[in-house]
Amino acid sequence: MKFMLFVLPTVPATLEERRQLRPIGRNTERYQQMLDELRKLAVFADDAGFDVFATTEHHFHSEGYEASVAPLLLYADLAARTKRIKFSPLGLVLPSWDPIRAAEELAVLDQLTKGRIYAGFARGYQDRWVNVLGQQYHVTGAPRDGSAIDNHNRRVYEETLKVIRKAWTEETFEYNGEYYKVPFPYEEGIRRWPVAEWTRTYGAPGEIDAEGVVRKICVVPRPYQDPHPPLFQPFSVSENTIRYTAQSGIVPWILVSYPPEFQRLCRIYQEVASGAGRNVALGESVGAFRTVHFGRTEEEAVALFRDTNFAGFYHYFGGFGFAEAFRFPEDAEKYPPPTMLPQSEWTVERFRRSKYALAGTVDQVKNEIASLKQLGGDGDLEWFGWFFDQGFMSQDEEMRQIELFAEHIIPAFR
Repeated sequence: MKFMLFVLPTVPATLEERRQLRPIGRNTERYQQMLDELRKLAVFADDAGFDVFATTEHHFHSEGYEASVAPLLLYADLAARTKRIKFSPLGLVLPSWDPIRAAEELAVLDQLTKGRIYAGFARGYQDRWVNVLGQQYHVTGAPRDGSAIDNHNRRVYEETLKVIRKAWTEETFEYNGEYYKVPFPYEEGIRRWPVAEWTRTYGAPGEIDAEGVVRKICVVPRPYQDPHPPLFQPFSVSENTIRYTAQSGIVPWILVSYPPEFQRLCRIYQEVASGAGRNVALGESVGAFRTVHFGRTEEEAVALFRDTNFAGFYHYFGGFGFAEAFRFPEDAEKYPPPTMLPQSEWTVERFRRSKYALAGTVDQVKNEIASLKQLGGDGDLEWFGWFFDQGFMSQDEEMRQIELFAEHIIPAFR
């Protein structure tokens, strides 16, 4: 099993401090404190044996939570301070990016780190910033409800990823898509290129036609990894996403945690991948997100979960629909989709019973991960992602939790 430490870069503060220092996201002293914490966590995770350190991409978070504005810049800093751990955005929200800029910046980071990155991509669900930064595609945050808005976001996402892969794997390329064209204008080509002979002599074959018109482009550099960094797609909840990632050779990070449903999605991934010519074992190329809290007693661990990760879901993530990942079969009758679970159903008991929250003694957590890894006795899960609560507990407690994980969990399942 491989292990990811997943962090939402959070400006450390109590709720009262966030109110008093608002907007704390622009407070330089506290932002520097967050950077120091992230650096210490990355170095510690590297020494502890984690395979990947990952963060989100979000913008405009004045509240100081998920203040992960430029993950690739952050990883350049962290990679210089670490030895072997890899890094991954989870993920770059492609409907807000120019795909070629994304391909270039990821390739540069891959070259700088000599292959220490995974490329994680997401569709984006937060209207506050996706609407602004995605306006070139007239895209908004994806509500995941099969609506026209949702489908438009998905089409933009899939096309931009297609362009990124072409930029990485083809020496020169052209592309005439629904949202993106290379060159632009596509039919006319780029005619004002006064050094056409220079490019024809020293550039990539096929860039310039016989009339000196730019007809294709060559994106540099190519990635360090061949053919490109492995791909992740986070927070998979729907079966449609599982099918897409299986067909596309992407590792889905599945938030759905109720064991029978999680195992069903793993089987769908395996079946669809096989149909696409990828023979993978059950659990291979699949990641599970869980939160972990250790305590000297189960009660102590549950209290830590309640005050950190659960508080984040109750006040924040649940509002975006992520609690839907923790449904039980009996919820279908009471809250048939698209009806979402009401806040009254977001309980510590639900999060624990669905097996998202792994809170207990070291032995209890170890048993929970063993059960998850075995996929009902039929498989062997490849990736475990720890949804870590940086910024919501003291640094001493953060280090204590990672030490316990490194000492007792990683060696047991490596």
